[in-house]
Amino acid sequence: MASRTSNICLDARDPHAQTVWWSRVLEDFVLEDEAPAPDDEECGLSGPDDRYLLFLKVPEPKTVKNRMHLCLRPTDRSRDQEVQRILELGATMVDDRREGPDRGWAVLADPEGNEFCVLRPLGEGA
Repeated sequence: MASRTSNICLDARDPHAQTVWWSRVLEDFVLEDEAPAPDDEECGLSGPDDRYLLFLKVPEPKTVKNRMHLCLRPTDRSRDQEVQRILELGATMVDDRREGPDRGWAVLADPEGNEFCVLRPLGEGA
């Protein structure tokens, strides 16, 4: 017998703002019909197979590098186009590890500083 992922939880100073921001970034995790409220201590996005991306209110800000992070893969544009789109949504570049159009990835941070990577689309490059 094995376990299966139910939720991915991220600490957040403002769970509502994080949920709304990530809903603009991701296509496979979406806001449910009942939208989160600004004062909710837990907000989330529904994902495939009844999985959730949850943001849980914590009092302290992020202070060190994430021990775990999300890796995103664009579905309808290049890696570089997706990096630009997410930067325009308010992400910041943490570490640009792109090596031309065919290699590497970009490490970005969401508005609260949580790092995540943007990879190449499947089938793009070597």
